[in-house]
Amino acid sequence: MRARGIAGALAATALLSVSGPAAAQQRPLVTEDPETVGEGLVLVEAGIDHDRDRRYVVSGLGGHLTSFPRLGISVGLSPIAEFQLDGMSINRLQITRRVPAPLSGMLQVDGDRAESFEDLVIGMKVRLVGERTVLPGLGFRFATKLPNAGNEDGLGLDTTDFFGSLLAGKTIRSTRFVFNLGLAILGDPTRGDRQNTTPTYGFSVAHAIARGVEIVGEMAGRTNVRRGAPPPGTESAGAARLGGRITRGPVRLDAALLYGLSPNEGSVGATVGFTWVFRAFTLQ
Repeated sequence: MRARGIAGALAATALLSVSGPAAAQQRPLVTEDPETVGEGLVLVEAGIDHDRDRRYVVSGLGGHLTSFPRLGISVGLSPIAEFQLDGMSINRLQITRRVPAPLSGMLQVDGDRAESFEDLVIGMKVRLVGERTVLPGLGFRFATKLPNAGNEDGLGLDTTDFFGSLLAGKTIRSTRFVFNLGLAILGDPTRGDRQNTTPTYGFSVAHAIARGVEIVGEMAGRTNVRRGAPPPGTESAGAARLGGRITRGPVRLDAALLYGLSPNEGSVGATVGFTWVFRAFTLQ
């Protein structure tokens, strides 16, 4: 048992170490690495995001959004499978604009602030092929977004959405490249008999500049390909991130600047947070 405990501690440290660039990527990136957290390990991440000039086209609200604690948990169920629970956060919008919108009549928001729980996302990631000398590692992720945030608060859509993505990752010397390509099935918040299927994408780079120190960047989002106007709330959306990470043992600190790639995603923003990995159990 003592030997297993030592092995678990070493595995957790190796997971977050820059000397092991094949490890799964975490905050502040959202692009999913095909590598999983590891059998019996639990990854906990939390932080705070702030976006300026965010727009909600379904409710007609707009303003500056703060999200905290941005809590996410990943559990290594096997050497190749990982369970994920994300979206455990509270969103607070400092309202700077109100315009007529499809569901603005349902709003129950007084004053200049709206507050709501974020939609919970439950997912699973599976590594399909390990990284080889020439070929990248491959994985698959599927997830469901639950309608925790309601229309009455102005920050949610009251829809249940599904996401599926193919993941690829390759390490070249001290740089990790990760690419995601998938589909999102998004419900129409104004009708119960219509949906919009949009391609999703993500591309990230993590470069080690010193032991335990990385520069990271990415572009991630979705692209509407529907002819004509898409259902409200399912338009193209995306953001770019540029930041850094510092790893000390099983803990990683991160920070990044955000830039919205679509009008509804806000103009600029920032995020700070941490990631912690520990061994929770051993599978026989």
